[in-house]
Parts: sequence; structure tokens; C-alpha cells
Amino acid sequence: MYQNLELFQTSGAMARHAGSRQAVVAQNIANADTPGFRALQVPSFSEAVKNSGVGAMKMTRSNHLQGDTKAAVVARVTVSAAEPAPNGNSVSIEDEMLHSVEVTREHSRALAIYRHGLTVIRATLGR
Repeated sequence: MYQNLELFQTSGAMARHAGSRQAVVAQNIANADTPGFRALQVPSFSEAVKNSGVGAMKMTRSNHLQGDTKAAVVARVTVSAAEPAPNGNSVSIEDEMLHSVEVTREHSRALAIYRHGLTVIRATLGR
């Protein structure tokens, strides 16, 4: 029942996005000493939503005027614009640590939204 609510879909998408960002951060840290490795990055969830068209008018029935039936937030991995070291590696451990903290906060925010939604549903059911 609650899987169809947009609040839960959005919080799930936020958590999945945070997971993919954390995987990219881990890959960057693992390759910090690899010569020629270019650091990768994934934009924050809010930036990804802005660029994906989510939140625009939606079409829920075929007779509605122009709108998307279902827009998805896609985590696009891009090469970082950081200046590479002499060996060609552009990974900065300090930057990756900051990205990791940001990703942790995004994931915690997604879980908090999900928990709050469950609390509201429980309250409406009288439990």
C-alpha cells in the first residue's frame, strides 16, 4: 500500500542515489594512488532532480495534456574537474572525505523522511 505513495518513492530514490554516490567516493579513494586515474563525481540528489525534469507536470492518464508519465532521477557519473597531480591522478582524499560526509547526510535525510512518513501513516491508523 505505502509503496505507491510518492513520499516513499522519493525517499527511496534519495537513499539509492546516496548509495551510488558513496560507491563513487569509495572508488575514488581506492584509486587515490593509481597514476592517471581521474576522480569521478555524482551530483547531489537535488541537482539531479533539477536536471531530470522530475517535479514538472505529470500525466497520470492518457487524456491529460502534455506531461511525463514517470520521470526518473538518474545518477550521472562525470569526471571531476579537479586539477591532476604530476602523475595524472586527480583524487583529493580531503575532498573525498567531505563528499562522504555529504553523502552520509543525504542518506540520513532520506531515512528520516521515510520514518516520518511511516509515523504519519501509523498515527492516521490510530496505532
